[in-house]
Amino acid sequence: MQIIKSLRKYDLALIAASVVIFAVLEVLIDMRLISSFWRLQIILIGINIILAASLNLINGITGQFSLGHAGFMAVGAYVSAIMSMWYDLPFGMALLIGGLAACLIGVLIGIPTLRLDGDYLAIATLGMGEIIRICILNIQAVGGASGLTGIPRNTTFAWVFWIMIITLFFLKNMINSTYGRSCISVRENAIAAAAMGINTTFAKVLAFAIGAFFAGLAGGLFSHYFSIAHPSSFTFLNSYNYLTMVVLGGLGSMTGSITGAALITFITAALADYPEVRMIIYALCLILLMLFRPQGLFGSQEGSLLLRRLINRRKEAGTHGKTLGNQ
Repeated sequence: MQIIKSLRKYDLALIAASVVIFAVLEVLIDMRLISSFWRLQIILIGINIILAASLNLINGITGQFSLGHAGFMAVGAYVSAIMSMWYDLPFGMALLIGGLAACLIGVLIGIPTLRLDGDYLAIATLGMGEIIRICILNIQAVGGASGLTGIPRNTTFAWVFWIMIITLFFLKNMINSTYGRSCISVRENAIAAAAMGINTTFAKVLAFAIGAFFAGLAGGLFSHYFSIAHPSSFTFLNSYNYLTMVVLGGLGSMTGSITGAALITFITAALADYPEVRMIIYALCLILLMLFRPQGLFGSQEGSLLLRRLINRRKEAGTHGKTLGNQ
């Protein structure tokens, strides 16, 4: 009971901090104190956090190796855009339908492919993402190779920020639930999990479907911000970029996904004026990380746990110092 109360207090503190951060950034954006370039980067950071956190559920929490996240993003981007343009649906409903469409594709593809493991699964998901992109390229009704233009620019900072917060809280609670524990058991030892009566295929498909749903939401936000959905925005390189964010922050850590997405987006933006050396610096940073911190910045730990450990150590050090002083 004490643990539940502490978790609730922690969640309330996070919500309060989110409201403060949102209010500060919203005021700065409304007053034009942040340049248009960095306003764009803030939006991209929010979208990338959604993508990295949802991919972390598949790769980090469930222990699968997916390289097709950009494909689910593409489904969400195009379906939500069609709902807005052709059927004039409200923006929120269009996003939801786009996310559900990506979730459905994730389930349909996940059932046959998630019986695979390791490199075989990576190849299958990579092929899946490319199949989605090639299909879009050949559908002239949605623009084909020219992309779908004229999408209403409905995405705002508020939409991105609060969908990001909802995504993170949903994933956190899901990971701490019975289903989340099943996914973690699959990651640790699938054979042992199956022997304990856990349906490992269901756990994999569930993680795949939820990750695809939030990737679809991110795709809808992306297309409604740039007013265009183009196949070149959803290539294998994009999936690799999201995977890099997850690995940089730490597989299995939602705090790491947030940090990795923010860092990668910031580094890419900061080096935008140096295109000839940008990829060299980017690659060197990744090589150094793999050499000196292969488990990522946070490993599989959450920032809250590390903070609590630091506070407890200081309290213990203070108590020990007082004890020595009394002696």
